[in-house]
Amino acid sequence: MYVCICAAVTDVELRDCIGEGARTVEEIGEACGAGTGCGSCLNAVDVLLATELAPSEIAGLPLTA
Repeated sequence: MYVCICAAVTDVELRDCIGEGARTVEEIGEACGAGTGCGSCLNAVDVLLATELAPSEIAGLPLTA
């Protein structure tokens, strides 16, 4: 699923960036460009960071309803 339309970044690519060490929204932006365009994906990027770095019961749920 595309998380950032401006930079055409998918959730898989974001997880890869996190797996390679990105720990903030800014580091995600530097790694793949997500969140550096219009900014409408920043909340989704932040939620994905939180779920990947601190997995919980909601970690397996989709980002959108």
